[in-house]
Amino acid sequence: MSDNSQKKVIVGMSGGVDSSVSAWLLQQQGYQVEGLFMKNWEEDDGEEYCTAADDLADAQAVCDKLGMKLHKVNFAAEYWDNVFEHFLEEYKAGRTPNPDILCNKEIKFKAFLEFAAEDLGADFIATGHYVRRHDVDGQSQLLRGLDGNKDQSYFLYTLSHQQIAQSLFPVGELEKPEVRRIAEQLDLITAKKKDSTGICFIGERKFRDFLARYLPAQPGEIETTEGQIVGEHQGLMYHTLGQRKGLGIGGLKESKDDPWYVVDKDVARNRLIVAQGGDHPRLMSVGLIAQQLHWVDRQPITAPLRCTVKTRYRQTDIPCEIIPHGDDRIEVRFDEPVAAVTPGQSAVFYLGDVCLGGGIIEQRLPLVAE
Repeated sequence: MSDNSQKKVIVGMSGGVDSSVSAWLLQQQGYQVEGLFMKNWEEDDGEEYCTAADDLADAQAVCDKLGMKLHKVNFAAEYWDNVFEHFLEEYKAGRTPNPDILCNKEIKFKAFLEFAAEDLGADFIATGHYVRRHDVDGQSQLLRGLDGNKDQSYFLYTLSHQQIAQSLFPVGELEKPEVRRIAEQLDLITAKKKDSTGICFIGERKFRDFLARYLPAQPGEIETTEGQIVGEHQGLMYHTLGQRKGLGIGGLKESKDDPWYVVDKDVARNRLIVAQGGDHPRLMSVGLIAQQLHWVDRQPITAPLRCTVKTRYRQTDIPCEIIPHGDDRIEVRFDEPVAAVTPGQSAVFYLGDVCLGGGIIEQRLPLVAE
């Protein structure tokens, strides 16, 4: 076992169970461990969600219990400039972005990494992400977490092998029930705390109300694939492909009883296009075009490559072929049609457990002509 006693690790303490147990595991491995709590959003909405103040209190309680120092830093300006403004621009353009991916890229593995190394003298940072690091020939690869149900590699595909080499992911080797069991044994305040959901760092707000604060709603009509007007929407930004709930369509005399799904957004006409049935041909794609590509441990792909892809988190891997276009864009062809491929989301590629990288979905290649 290597001697880690001279190596300093700063753990990103979120006030959750995963980062809490990560800190303890690193202590057991002999590292000098300190915590860092990041405040990345200035507004609090009272009691509507678990506030940053509550999370900070939980992080402090865990650090006190483990005998660790807790540093605090405010990255709210960086978050607004580098994550949130892009998030709003994408919604304005009718796309559905994934702020968690950009937050990891710009905040957790850039601003935090730089602060920990330069201001706190850290050798490594650590987070509670369910991923694994594997070093091969001096290069650090990103692997899926051991717990397939909790694997978060989809959110970290923008990391470089240098960033991964400076990062430790202690719970990536464990399954979630084991993490909670360790926290209970240690009597940590976070042992039974539920996992956070919602926008990265902003918490569990009512999304529609939150978005409406920053972007003016543009109501428009809901139209079937046959051109029939069947209702009104409050704004395209509130809807995503494959969405079933919250459409307010019902009671149409001619329609069958199958539920309605969003199958497209006509941004030019500000119309939401819907059809009945989750496997409607208009919802299916045979492939996609991706841009803003990032490859974790390799040069850009110059020849066709067989691998698997996820077009959203928690999706089962889809066998596919990547076809490079040579202009920082790739075409991806699925072996079988896939539902609800959404522009603005990320397509992330894998060879076995190794995360190769990914890109932003620029357009989907529909199964049927639109």
